[in-house]
Amino acid sequence: MPFLELKNVSKSFGGNPVLKDISLNIEKGEFVAIVGFSGTGKTTLISLIAGLLKPSHGSLMLNDLEITGPGPDRGIVFQNYSLLPWLTVFENILLAVEAVNPNWTPDKRKEHVEKYIAMVNLTPARNKLPSELSGGMRQRVSVARALAMDPQILLLDEPLSALDALTRATLQDEISRIWSQDRKTVVMITNDPDEGILLADRIIPLTAGPGATLGPEITIDLPRPRDRKEINHSARFKEIRRELITFMLNSKSERHTSITKKLILPDIEPEDLDRPPRFFTGRARPKRASEIKEETVEA
Repeated sequence: MPFLELKNVSKSFGGNPVLKDISLNIEKGEFVAIVGFSGTGKTTLISLIAGLLKPSHGSLMLNDLEITGPGPDRGIVFQNYSLLPWLTVFENILLAVEAVNPNWTPDKRKEHVEKYIAMVNLTPARNKLPSELSGGMRQRVSVARALAMDPQILLLDEPLSALDALTRATLQDEISRIWSQDRKTVVMITNDPDEGILLADRIIPLTAGPGATLGPEITIDLPRPRDRKEINHSARFKEIRRELITFMLNSKSERHTSITKKLILPDIEPEDLDRPPRFFTGRARPKRASEIKEETVEA
C-alpha cells in the first residue's frame, strides 16, 4: 500500500469543477512536487490532503487511514507565514509542540523547540517577534513549526512564492538540507518548474483548469545533493524542464474557454453637462432613453 493515496478525487465549488479525477500514490520518504499555473487548483489539492476541504468525489488515504479532517499527522506550510504576531519565534513553535504533545515536560518541550530553531538557523533570533524578522526568516519559522510537530507528511503550499529570488534560492537549499536530514514525506506545490526539479524525486504537472487533473509524472533522476549551478548545465535537467514546460503550455492552449454573457444596459441617458442649469431648480434630471422622442417639423 502507498503511504499517501488519492483515488479519483474531484472537487467542485458551486457546481464549478476545480479538480477532476486526481489519482496519486506517494511512498514514505518521497519528495513529490506538483507544478501548475496560478488558478489551476494547486492550493485546493493541498487543502484536500491537509483535510481542510472534503472532496466532492473520491477518497484520500494516509498510512491506511482515510483523511476526514485536519490532524497533527500532516504539517502544512502556507504561502503566508501564519505566525501569531504577539509571540516570539520560540513561542510560535512552542505553541504547536504543546498542542501535539501536551504530556511532555516543560524541559522536553523546550529542548525539542530549540532543536528545530537550530535546524533552520534561527537560534540568534529565537526571542524576536515576527515583525522583527525578514520574510525569509518568517518562512523558516513556519517550516520549523511544521517540522517540530513531527508530522507523518509535510505539505508545502507554495511556501517560497512571496520571496525575492535570492531569499527563495537560499530557502530552497534549506528545505533540501532539512529533507535530507529528516527524510519526511513531502508534497510540495509550486508554480516554478525549476524549483520542483531542484528539490523533488518526482514532479507532476497539473493541467490547466477548469477541471484540472494530473499529467504524466517525471522522475527526477539527477543525483543528490543537487547544486543549482551544476544542474543548469545538465542535459538531463534541460530535458526534464523542456518536457514539463511543453506539457503545461499545451495543456493551457487546449483549455481555452469562452463565456457569453448577456449585458442589460440601464435605460438612461447621461446628463448633458454643457446645457445651462434650469432657473431655481438646478440641472434637469437625466432622461431615460424611452422618454426621448423624435419629431420632424417642416418650415
